[in-house]
Amino acid sequence: MRKFILAALAGTLAGALTTIQIAGPILAQEDTDSTNVYVQLDLFGDLFERIRAQYVEEVDETDLIRAAINGMLASLDPHSSYLAPEDFDDMRVQTRGAFGGLGIEVTQEDGVVKVVAPMDDTPAKAAGIEAGDFITHVDGESILGLTLDEAVDMMRGPVGSEIVITVVREGEESPFDVTIIRDTITLTAVRTRIEGDTIVLRITTFSDQTFNGLRDGIKESVAELGGLDNVSGFVVDLRNNPGGLLDQAVLVSDAFLDAGEIVSTRGRDPRDGERFNASPGDLTDGKPVVVLINGGSASASEIVAGALQDHRRAVVVGSKSFGKGSVQTVLPLRGEGAMRLTTARYYTPSGRSIQALGVSPDIVVEQPRLRDEAVEEDEEEALSPRFSEADLRGSLENDSITEDERRTLEEERAEAEATASLRREDYQLAYAVDLLKGLSALEPPATR
Repeated sequence: MRKFILAALAGTLAGALTTIQIAGPILAQEDTDSTNVYVQLDLFGDLFERIRAQYVEEVDETDLIRAAINGMLASLDPHSSYLAPEDFDDMRVQTRGAFGGLGIEVTQEDGVVKVVAPMDDTPAKAAGIEAGDFITHVDGESILGLTLDEAVDMMRGPVGSEIVITVVREGEESPFDVTIIRDTITLTAVRTRIEGDTIVLRITTFSDQTFNGLRDGIKESVAELGGLDNVSGFVVDLRNNPGGLLDQAVLVSDAFLDAGEIVSTRGRDPRDGERFNASPGDLTDGKPVVVLINGGSASASEIVAGALQDHRRAVVVGSKSFGKGSVQTVLPLRGEGAMRLTTARYYTPSGRSIQALGVSPDIVVEQPRLRDEAVEEDEEEALSPRFSEADLRGSLENDSITEDERRTLEEERAEAEATASLRREDYQLAYAVDLLKGLSALEPPATR
């Protein structure tokens, strides 16, 4: 069966597991340790038989064993777990970019389920779920104390069915309920848009569609603008991207690099470490790049942001990323299930681990919270001039520019007004677009 190599919060990147034989005096110690282990396993067997025979109600033996396995793995770290056959199937479907659910990526923090990021164009996003929210109840039933998999199971259900989750959010005085209708989640890995002469690449997940979507999006957008000479730069938007496949994170990083290390992994045994390097060829021909991140950018997103930042290939803008820098191996097991086990940490090209620290942006830009639209309109009207010199009767014309120069100025003014409009819609993205314009303006004319 296939070994899945992932770099995401809920199931992540993998290295090879090896069996090592050790000879010599250490064997005597190994024999003693093995004896102790077998004694403990005998104890587990005794407990299992006693529960099965004497518990007040009849228990499902399969559920009991799964709970024991989950407890063992959950005691290690938040990302190690047992995947029952149905969960393993769900994970494989998700990496292909379509699955049923709410559209949120979650983790566990101090026993509480925490939203890493709502996914674009999903029921959770439409319902207003935000990165950093804590979920305490599902349909009025507390999920505190449950394992992450148990809590996720409670949130699953038939497409079209309703679920009510109770959310605790920083800045809100009390918990509140959010009603969501479950739906089939079909993720478009990459969405491309053009803002003036800037190409914005919104990467929502690292599925097996991501690199192809990125490459095609770049090609189509460049053609629409009439060639790379007319492109000021690229914005790679990784906000609220919880991660995905490691090979896709490497390919996306490689799309903007000509050479050098992208990411490395190191486990307990140095011989199990891996290093991934860029290949020649930059799809953007060295054009300026801005990467957008926030607290919902995790794992594979942090690999891309860290690689481009360390190589000084991109300016990273936004807020600190999630900080998920551990490596998981997903190994199929007997019975069609799988084990997700933390086996290593990953490191950016400069050798730094982002585990629990995250990627710090070069320029910190927080996204303002939405305000009342009526207030914004009043403020805008108060600050906007009602007329200009050109509106005055008999005002002199500007005779120092040609008609072509006048048209160029009008086009530049229209672009500036479009960016101002974007600033109200998405302040961080508008900042990135403005930054690229500034970087482009500093380039020598011959290279533009």
